[in-house]
Amino acid sequence: MTERATENAATTENAATTEKGATTEDAATAEDGPAAGTGTGAENAAKPTPAADGGTPGYRSGATLPFRAELRRQLRRRRTALAFALVVALPLLLVAAFTWGSGDGGGLPSFGALATSGGANFTVFTLATAAALLLNLIVALVCGDAVAGEAGWGSLRYLLAVPVPRARLLGVKLAVGLATSTVALLVLAVTALAVGTAAFGWHPLRTPRGDELPPMDALWRIAVMVGYLAVCLLLVAALAFWFSVRTDAPLVAVGGAVLVMIVANILDAVEALGGIRSVLPMHYATAWRGLFTDPLQWEDLAKGSLSSLAYTAVFLGLAWWTFLRKDVLS
Repeated sequence: MTERATENAATTENAATTEKGATTEDAATAEDGPAAGTGTGAENAAKPTPAADGGTPGYRSGATLPFRAELRRQLRRRRTALAFALVVALPLLLVAAFTWGSGDGGGLPSFGALATSGGANFTVFTLATAAALLLNLIVALVCGDAVAGEAGWGSLRYLLAVPVPRARLLGVKLAVGLATSTVALLVLAVTALAVGTAAFGWHPLRTPRGDELPPMDALWRIAVMVGYLAVCLLLVAALAFWFSVRTDAPLVAVGGAVLVMIVANILDAVEALGGIRSVLPMHYATAWRGLFTDPLQWEDLAKGSLSSLAYTAVFLGLAWWTFLRKDVLS
């Protein structure tokens, strides 16, 4: 009930912001008086000038649903706090597992077997582990709840009645979701680097091929890895956002996006599909490995980025097309 009260209060705040903007503009218009050559003040009062966007005088669509207010509302939610708690706790849990574990990491060399070689190695392993599921889940949760959450609370129709233009509502909701997801990814990377360095020291990054990269060289490669993961996660965000405008149940949007990613990964593991796998979502999800080879392998990184951006454009286009034509009853 507390969260629902907070949601309703935030909706009221957005409405008040819009009304305040309209009242301020009306007052400013009254103080300015009649413009030259337009008649007396009484005549102007009898014939109000339409707003530039065709709405009520003083109404500015750009002042509705402010990004700052929506971001503040997002950060206050319990699910956002839980997501950030998970990304901070993961490196600590992994350090504890490596410290208390007794295995020698036998088998072929991998980033998992080399995770305790230093802070850089630990960061790469943590990011790779989180990208497999945790980051997908967090992005799907934040973006899948963006519109469906409002519909579930029954506040979506009130937002549109402020009125907040539908295109602006989608734009602000998506921007806030992407900003929150990006911060979560950066927090994970920084926490992993700090925790890993404190636990295992600051040493050259060792690759599965036996190469060693100086720490500063490893840092910029890790930064590119974080950027590439962010581009890949755009696909998940766009898919969850599309589901979010199609349903009133946030869990359906979140679960649907995660399920599609799981099925896509399963199909990608079926080698009998041959070249078809290259067009599947997230086929190039592990292309970041090319950053830790000598020479660098940029081809798969470029293909993965283009694939993710193409899917993102398609899903976001579907989201806008669907919502702008949808009868909103919730």
